[in-house]
Amino acid sequence: MSVEVGDRAGTREWLGLTVLLLPTALLFVAQTVLFLATPHLAADLRPSSDQLLWVNDVYGFAMAGLLVAMGTIGDRVGRRRVLLLGAVVFGVGSVIAAFAPSIGVLIAARALMGVGAAAVMPSTLSLIPNMFKQPRQRATAVGMWAASVSVGVALGPLLGGLLLESFWWGAALLIGVPVMALVVLLAPLLVPEYKAPDAAGQRMPDLLSVVLSMAALLPFVYGVKDYAKSGLTATAVVTTLVGIAFGIVFVRRQLRLATPLLDVRLFRNRSFSGALGVWLLSAIALGGIYLLFTQYLQQVAGLSPLAAGLWILPAALMLVVVSTLSPIVARRVRPAYVVAFGALFSLAGYVVLTQVDSVAGLPMLITGFYLLYPGIAPTMALTTDLVMAATPPEKQGAASAVSSTSIDLGVSLGIAVMGSIGTAVYQATVPSSLPGQAADSLSGALNEASAMSGDGAQSMVAAAREAFTHGLNVAGVVAAVLVTGAGLLALTLLRHVPPATAPADEPDGADTVHA
Repeated sequence: MSVEVGDRAGTREWLGLTVLLLPTALLFVAQTVLFLATPHLAADLRPSSDQLLWVNDVYGFAMAGLLVAMGTIGDRVGRRRVLLLGAVVFGVGSVIAAFAPSIGVLIAARALMGVGAAAVMPSTLSLIPNMFKQPRQRATAVGMWAASVSVGVALGPLLGGLLLESFWWGAALLIGVPVMALVVLLAPLLVPEYKAPDAAGQRMPDLLSVVLSMAALLPFVYGVKDYAKSGLTATAVVTTLVGIAFGIVFVRRQLRLATPLLDVRLFRNRSFSGALGVWLLSAIALGGIYLLFTQYLQQVAGLSPLAAGLWILPAALMLVVVSTLSPIVARRVRPAYVVAFGALFSLAGYVVLTQVDSVAGLPMLITGFYLLYPGIAPTMALTTDLVMAATPPEKQGAASAVSSTSIDLGVSLGIAVMGSIGTAVYQATVPSSLPGQAADSLSGALNEASAMSGDGAQSMVAAAREAFTHGLNVAGVVAAVLVTGAGLLALTLLRHVPPATAPADEPDGADTVHA
């Protein structure tokens, strides 16, 4: 049955989409904006290597841990209302983080930003199907939403680099304040409110389920981090098993509740579960490599923050172009094949990264990154729409939260796992004779060398850079395995999804003018 012309989105809806895309991009700017600021932050607040990892990944963990609850709340009390509340919380957290006097305050403020992001993220995606009812327009809008994620991931380091040229590291965190202010002002004018039709008769999300979801997520992630850094320790085993146990309890409770926090039966749909799995594996691979890549540019290649950001820009532009073109190609080619083809490009890029060295490795590093980064674009653009299309309208808030969780959890796990692998390889490879912080991390070695002079300092820095690069090579191997799994998963679980061909009574290209 075709959609009537009267259901087509107009100018107000496309302007409203712009309001939704701004905070979406911002949330991922916040995820990556501190990558290039890490050396400056480390020099100012003197964190340990573990604290430095938490500064980058606590934001994503807090966001991922609350996304499902916030998405369900949005379905029941109003998705736009939750969006506006999250925008305010995110802005307040950004100000506190920018002026944090200690590493503890910074980590806590980043967690608060994650809470605000958890409210904003599912709302931006779940409001789109209500605004764009035609399948092709919806696919275009969701593709643009995915492209905004790409823009945010790409612009974070570049904006951070530009600001670090003139300001202190905290300025990079203030980007969110004016953006969220615009959302608060314009969303009520351009974005219609939506809640589930039977929302008035539903209870609020089960508080115990919220607690169980976080009790499952956080210990599991901590255990993975500890295992990657320290090996098969008692702490790693116990915390991982605790997370899995709480996850089982969470699932069993959702199956018993009349109105669950998350309808786990959605995972029986191959399109739903397959798309999420593909995106999760791809995001884990990219998240950690991206962190190591930006650190290499500054701490091994010796580039300024701005120069490092400019090296990232061409790859970011390619990613946006591929994200925009992928839904168009998927109108004629099965989405599984488009996603798998992109995974093949990413695999080639990760393989190149395994060959980078610490002396003259910059050209090879850039080549690998320019292959792998656009390669993830089809996954970003197509799997999100597959998730939304496989979900009933009244559950799309929760579904968008699950989709967002796979993105955020994947990137955060990537930072945790790949970052921890890089740290573990560094500490196992670097000469044991290096003093103090130099044996802990590359940033520590650079700090130690800044207080020294002569051949001793140069030898220490060279050894530390070589150890860091070896960690990057090992992380590249792990990422190559993950993205290979993502491609095979797409071919296995998503091959049944047909191309999104236009309805016969809808003129070709009817929605491209608005886009």
